[in-house]
Amino acid sequence: MQIKETANEGLKRAYTVTIPAKDIDERVTSEVKKIAPQVKMPGFRPGKVPANLVRKMHGEQVHAQAVNDMIRESVDKVMADNKLRPAMQPKVELDEGYEEGKDVSLSVDVEILPEIEAPEVDGLQLERLTVPVTDEQVDEAVERIASNNKSYKDAAKTKKAGDGDQLIIDFVGSIDGVEFEGGKAENTPLVIGSGQFIPGFEEQLTGVKTGDKKTISVTFPEDYPAENLKGKDAQFDVTVQEVKVPTDTAIDDEFAKNLGLENLDKLKELLRGQLEQETSGLTRTQMKRQLLDTLAAGHDFAVPQGMVDAEFEQIWAQLQQEAAQSDDAEAMLKEMEDEKDDYRKIAERRVRLGLLLSEIGQKNGVEVNANEMNMLIQQAAQQYRAEDRERFVQYVQQDPMAAAQLRAPLYEDKVVDFLFDKAEITDREVTREELEAAIEAEESTDEKPKKKAAAKKKPAAKKAPAKKAADKDADEKPAAKKAPAKKAAAKKPAAKKADDGEKAPAKKPAAKKAPAKKAPAKKAAPKK
Repeated sequence: MQIKETANEGLKRAYTVTIPAKDIDERVTSEVKKIAPQVKMPGFRPGKVPANLVRKMHGEQVHAQAVNDMIRESVDKVMADNKLRPAMQPKVELDEGYEEGKDVSLSVDVEILPEIEAPEVDGLQLERLTVPVTDEQVDEAVERIASNNKSYKDAAKTKKAGDGDQLIIDFVGSIDGVEFEGGKAENTPLVIGSGQFIPGFEEQLTGVKTGDKKTISVTFPEDYPAENLKGKDAQFDVTVQEVKVPTDTAIDDEFAKNLGLENLDKLKELLRGQLEQETSGLTRTQMKRQLLDTLAAGHDFAVPQGMVDAEFEQIWAQLQQEAAQSDDAEAMLKEMEDEKDDYRKIAERRVRLGLLLSEIGQKNGVEVNANEMNMLIQQAAQQYRAEDRERFVQYVQQDPMAAAQLRAPLYEDKVVDFLFDKAEITDREVTREELEAAIEAEESTDEKPKKKAAAKKKPAAKKAPAKKAADKDADEKPAAKKAPAKKAAAKKPAAKKADDGEKAPAKKPAAKKAPAKKAPAKKAAPKK
């Protein structure tokens, strides 16, 4: 085997490899001898088929496998002999015109990981912003639960239903006088103003009393799930069985018991723990951002462009998806194009931080042990159907790149925790609003996409999700080392969905007959 370096520039390397035909032939002969004892052929006893006949029968298949194996071995040899650490899978191309009996000539192009001098981790200084959970916040949380668990009592027969009142209704829906499937239900609870049914349904029931019958007209939304009802005008004959009014929920031990807890103190204890966990997560996010900014400010080494490209493509794909869901996709796409270079900088920053954290972790013995890895694999397998889980587990165990993708987030968190342990941390008590503002603050103008004039042409809510997604993820989720494409997929920008104008499937009425639930029981887009 002959290996010749043809390019050595920056992090890019290129080689030509020649595998002599005689070496291939020797490999084929060896493989034929191995399989001959298992070959069966009429006229020969098992295992006694001559090697020349075996080669005639299976030679093409054996030759193809031998060439593939030797190409893979030659690439491994290139990496080992030149002590290369590939950033991504090498690009290997077989020269055109290869025929059996000739030498194999191939080119190998690879980007390598940069040599990084891991920084000293002692002396890091970080500020931890903490938010104390007050009794008032716990009480507010209890009250929110109480308001979401309202009970209702029968109203006077003359009571006219208003906003917040509950109706118990029967209804029959029809289009052009013909009742449609799923448009009928009995004893269905409906709270006026809840947005439970399609637009216009609840509003027309304001003012009804127990025993009233009313025909209302509505139009199904264009994005209604049932194809035969989209955009159709419909009429519903409604009978009001009861009008109920909300009652004040007593916040006491009995209330807590109805929620499955021992008493009110236990409920408050649980809610306090949840609030503390939530603010602790925000505090960690703020500290991690500080840490990554500190690391990014002190290191500016070259990074493999292939990794940057893969990371950028993932960011860009996510932004395009968000733009498509916005009300003004054209303006949003234009703004994205204007800021394309800024998003590429974000991708480069992510890759650089990922490589740096990996180097710090390796130097200081940070690792994901076998038990942790097995737990990650089993957790990831749960997203697949039961019959596919074992195949997924085998795939991860056999594919180093897939394993690296799965391992990367936990490894990154362990390196960050290691650095937290080494850092000198000072605590400062702040409000939740101040903590959130610190997290959202832009660290530097050259790291963040700049606001363009196009942003003014549409509501901020339509623009912000995509921008914040890429910005925030760039700060908090460095790209993984050695698995950029897959890693990027695993860590897409944590983008919020454009909720405004997006229709959500409505809650179905609790009808006695299942088909009757479908037609009216679709609520409008969530009210924000």
